[in-house]
Amino acid sequence: MFEQLGLIGCGLMGGSFALALKRAGLVKRVVGYSKSPSTTERARQMGVIDVEAPSALLAVAGADVVLLAVPVAATEATLKAIRHLVTDKMLIMDVGSTKRDVIDAARRVLRDHIGSFVPCHPVTGKEVSGVEHADADLYVDKQVILTPIDRTNPIQLENAVQLWGALGCRVMRMTPDAHDAAFAAVSHLPHLIAFALINAIATQEQGLDFLTLAGPGFRDFTRIAASDPKVWRDILLANRNELLAQSKLFKDTLQAMEAMIENSDGDALEVLIEQASETRTNWRMGPTRK
Repeated sequence: MFEQLGLIGCGLMGGSFALALKRAGLVKRVVGYSKSPSTTERARQMGVIDVEAPSALLAVAGADVVLLAVPVAATEATLKAIRHLVTDKMLIMDVGSTKRDVIDAARRVLRDHIGSFVPCHPVTGKEVSGVEHADADLYVDKQVILTPIDRTNPIQLENAVQLWGALGCRVMRMTPDAHDAAFAAVSHLPHLIAFALINAIATQEQGLDFLTLAGPGFRDFTRIAASDPKVWRDILLANRNELLAQSKLFKDTLQAMEAMIENSDGDALEVLIEQASETRTNWRMGPTRK
């Protein structure tokens, strides 16, 4: 049981976390802050938070657990805003989709208190944003990846493991670099492709007419293209090196398949399609790991 959650960012991710903690009986009070006062007010009206804080610093005053639910590009500024009240007894976590940049920011700002920070990535979300979409079930049975560093306090790391586990999450650990490489492949590149595909169709003279003919397969394939633009701008730029490496591999494979089509090489094309089909058919979500 935590006495107080200091929630910085009362949108979908942060709001859902607060609701989940409350439902599980893991926190007595939630103090929230968002850059937009109307968001913080709405969060209080919905019961997501109990107290509205006028600043990020005051949101963490008296907190024993803090969640940064802000865009990854805002991590450093947010940590600077709260660092004067950070203590070694405080568990600080984030929900960012990239980890190397977030950890580098934490090292620069928190310095001697870096041990309190446990970098986290809950692998969940929705295409819609905003506290009005907050959902206590958002984290249930979802993977949460922790990327501790050598200076991470073992006690706070265990607190984070226990907290996410109590919310029904499947907790695993990775190094920051391994995390960013993996998610460039399975998350960031797919988003980039979805954004590019929608734009490639929509900018054609008859593109909007084409879109009216799209079926469930197209809907499922492009679902993530409706994601928050600012959030994904920051993610794609933050993980640019790993993302560009994955993008090159994708383009190489795409060009190889284009050449098979151009040369009417059906046998070779079928082999690659079959490989993809088998891989996708046999794919399963990763097991629970700690």
